[in-house]
Amino acid sequence: MRDIRVVGDPVLRTPAEPVADFDRDLRRMIDEMFEVMYAARGVGLAGPQIGVSRRIFVYDCSSRKGHVINPELTVDDDTEVLDEEGCLSVPDRETRVPIYARTPRAAGVTVRGMDRLGRPIRIRARGMLARCFQHETDHLDGRLYVDRLARDAARQVLLQAP
Repeated sequence: MRDIRVVGDPVLRTPAEPVADFDRDLRRMIDEMFEVMYAARGVGLAGPQIGVSRRIFVYDCSSRKGHVINPELTVDDDTEVLDEEGCLSVPDRETRVPIYARTPRAAGVTVRGMDRLGRPIRIRARGMLARCFQHETDHLDGRLYVDRLARDAARQVLLQAP
């Protein structure tokens, strides 16, 4: 099983490459990503978090489970919602548990992309699922949730991280 990359690893700050081949290796990687996510007790995991710089994420959040390849995210409701958010790639250096902080996100989004067979998908989301999609799409763009925090809050989180 692959290790989850943590803050400081350059792969987390590098925009991921689009997926071009919808083959058996891709399907295996999706299955492996679910295994890693569940083992870490996460609700989402993006390719860069396991060292794979490809535009793909998996999720199991708000009673919805799936994956999105080459996602394009649009904001449907830009009302700012502040809620606790953490990240498997930003763990506490001692406990290895994700560090949570109140993070602003849009209230509603739509994600368009493809499934493991290259078929188009479109998912509208609100609440925690919308937060999850925004968080994972940020990973694919080389961003972490701490980038959305006020400077002092981000500094406090990063001081606790490895």
